[in-house]
This record gives sequence, C-alpha cells and structure tokens, in this order.
Amino acid sequence: MSPSPEARARERTLDGILAEMGSLVVAFSGGVDSSYLAVRAHRILGSRSLAVTADSESLAERQRRTAREVADRFGLNHRFMRTLELEDPLYARNAPDRCFHCKSELFRKLVPLARLEGYAHVAYGVIVDDLSDFRPGHRAAAQAGVRSPMAEAGLTKAHVRELSRLAGLPTWDLPSSPCLSSRVAFGTRVTGSVLRQVERAEEAVAALGFREFRVRHLGPSARVEIALDEMARLGIDGMKQAVEDAVRTAGYEQVLLDPRGYRRGSLNEAPAADDSGV
Repeated sequence: MSPSPEARARERTLDGILAEMGSLVVAFSGGVDSSYLAVRAHRILGSRSLAVTADSESLAERQRRTAREVADRFGLNHRFMRTLELEDPLYARNAPDRCFHCKSELFRKLVPLARLEGYAHVAYGVIVDDLSDFRPGHRAAAQAGVRSPMAEAGLTKAHVRELSRLAGLPTWDLPSSPCLSSRVAFGTRVTGSVLRQVERAEEAVAALGFREFRVRHLGPSARVEIALDEMARLGIDGMKQAVEDAVRTAGYEQVLLDPRGYRRGSLNEAPAADDSGV
C-alpha cells in the first residue's frame, strides 16, 4: 500500500532537511516520533547520524527495550547515555516546567557530544501536533539550538504513523508514552522510588491486556485512566477488581478508576466532582 500523496510529500521535505543538515545526533526515546526520525535520518545520512537514548529512572523498561529493538532491526548507529535529571532539584520538585529541566539536562549532554564527535546538529522528534500543546521542553530546545526537522517538514502524528507503518517500524501504532514522571501529580516530588512504583503498576495493568492507559500517581493513591475504547472491558466479570488489585500490588493504598477515561494532560485539570470510579 502506497502512502498518501501528502505524507510522501512531507517525507520528501524531511529528507531534504536531513540532507541539508549533513550530520546529526537524534534524541531517540523509542517512541513513535523519535523512532521514525532516527530511522529516516539513518536512511538519508547513514553513519553521519547517531541515535542516542537518554537512560534514566524516568525511562520505562518497555521503552528501553523498544529503542534497542528498533536500533537493532534498522541498523542504527545507537547508544544509551546516562542523564541525571532527578539530581536537579528544579526537576525533582515537579512544577509545571518539569519538562524544561528534563530537556535542558538532555541537551546539556547531547550538544557537547555532537560537537565532540563532529555532528553538525542535534535534533528531536517534535511534530506539528506538539506545537499547539503546552511543552516546556520546546523552550529548552530553542535555547540549546536543537532542531525539530519533522515539525519543520510539516509532519503530523497521522503522517508519522502512516509512514512508519509502511517502513515496517514496530512503533507505528504504539500509544503515546511520555516519560514516567508525567504520571506524577505536579507538586509531588519525583523520586526513583515513585517512578518504579508507577512502572510496576502500569506493567501490572498491561499484563491484564490493556493497551492505552495511565496510572496517575497521587501520593498514597493512584488514579487509573483507560482509553475509552477499552473501558468496556471493565464490565467483564471481575476485571474492574483485577485492575484495582493489580495497581495495589505496586503499593498504592487506594485506586480510583476514572470514568472519563484516558486523556492527555489530565493532571492539569481541576478534580472532577465525582472521581470515585466506574
């Protein structure tokens, strides 16, 4: 099946931008967008592109495995690089600008690496859809001089999924999966133990067959948001209780199943009048 004319035109524009850049380091998380960018950069630039995965407590093991899989399957020039955002008190305090401090730490490592090893640019996987969202990381990228070639080419999430599917990327239909810290309510300190608790809870829910969801960390309690098209499964005998029990095994005292389902940025919302579950 051929890509839509618009998606192919955007891809050609991206290819031209990458070729013009000459060489680059790609911030590669293993998610949908950064995987496509890393693979495309490798296709256009070969050994003149390097995919780097920031390895810290905020990276889920599932994403770490995906990054390895994509790199191995497509022959990427790839490495993991340790980042220490949790050691930054401005990150750990978990204010709404947390992502600014995360990306600042990432680019403090990537920009000197690129300079040292002779790569002309650093790029990350921002797309057009992201430009209208609240993303403090954009400010960090702008300050560091980091490029966003997919947004420059006008690529949307729909384009990236379509082109990734046709290229055989295993990430093409993955749900969006930002870092584990995005599950922690603003004002609650981010620590390694909190992130491991969130990850254990999400792995337990995934083991029940749910695909797109979040476990929101609210201190001793957790709020589970499941994609609306999967919520009907909670009506199966025992499934609602199984989800609650699964999250409790990670150490949460109280588990709330959100009847509004999964939605991006829900930790920015005011509490609902009735958040008692479904």
